[in-house]
Amino acid sequence: MASSLESTLTRAWLRRGPLALALWPLSLLFRLLAALRRALFRAGVLKSDKLPVPVIVVGNIFIGGTGKTPLTIWLAEQLRAAGLRPGVISRGHGGAESAPREVTPDADAREVGDEPLLIAARAGCPVVVGRRRAQAGRALLALHPEVDVLIADDGLQHYALRRDVEVVLFDGRGAGNGWTLPAGPLRESPSRRRDFTVVNTPALTPALEAAVGGKAWQMRLAGRTAERLGDPGQCRPLSAFRGQRIVAAAGIGNPERFFTMLREEGLAIGTLPLPDHHDFLDDPFRGLAADVILVTEKDAVKCRQIENINNDPRLWVVPVAAQIDAALAAHIVEKCRGRSTA
Repeated sequence: MASSLESTLTRAWLRRGPLALALWPLSLLFRLLAALRRALFRAGVLKSDKLPVPVIVVGNIFIGGTGKTPLTIWLAEQLRAAGLRPGVISRGHGGAESAPREVTPDADAREVGDEPLLIAARAGCPVVVGRRRAQAGRALLALHPEVDVLIADDGLQHYALRRDVEVVLFDGRGAGNGWTLPAGPLRESPSRRRDFTVVNTPALTPALEAAVGGKAWQMRLAGRTAERLGDPGQCRPLSAFRGQRIVAAAGIGNPERFFTMLREEGLAIGTLPLPDHHDFLDDPFRGLAADVILVTEKDAVKCRQIENINNDPRLWVVPVAAQIDAALAAHIVEKCRGRSTA
């Protein structure tokens, strides 16, 4: 029932149809309350904590997944290449921990969340999760005093943590119908102030830029190889799977984005879209008629921790990398250092 409701709302949020129009008065109230909350933080009525190092928030105003994790990993790599020593903090979606906890590559995804676990494995920097991000940031700095810049994965609306740079991420859906919840998919107005806008899309058009609030940087996700889930040392180009019965499965915010990427690599696929942050305890692959099952890295961190799924020889993981103009990282670095690149 929840999945059906989510699907109905997702379709409604892409246009200003009857359902969206019926919910529009509520969206005005939501937008007013969101603006009031921001104003209270700006005025100091609600407390906002400042950490001793620059904080970069990577988030979105479009509800659901837009590709924040690959962007966070890319940014951590770029900061490190610029001579900085980044760390990542996150709430840890679905994680059981409320107190700050460092994420190691062998942590349980159910305790720390799937996205922080993937970041810890890929970004090459310390990661700490905690429901209070300022507390998580202080814990990370205590554990790793060498860290001189923090990336907050998500948390754009978590104004209790002060930030030096805001990066807002959209995907090809733009701003949907342009309305806030519950009549539209937005947590805040697309005109909301931010430092940088990134759009995860194969084609960045002027119309898409206008929909998301102006000048944007394009991000593409590329994946051309796959590694066996139970034996990551086995790696093949995606082209090696052509001609086989392939099912692509994705428990991410926008599964179609993963499916489209695979089709662009010349694969004919069946699709198995799953809810975002799916736990895989039900083993959705059992009995699936497929020679090869391709999954995302985010799903793989959970699948590897379930023995019968990890041992399924049909399962292959498709690593993806964000491709963005390196000039964006230079702008972010300069802003953290208190200088303008203009």
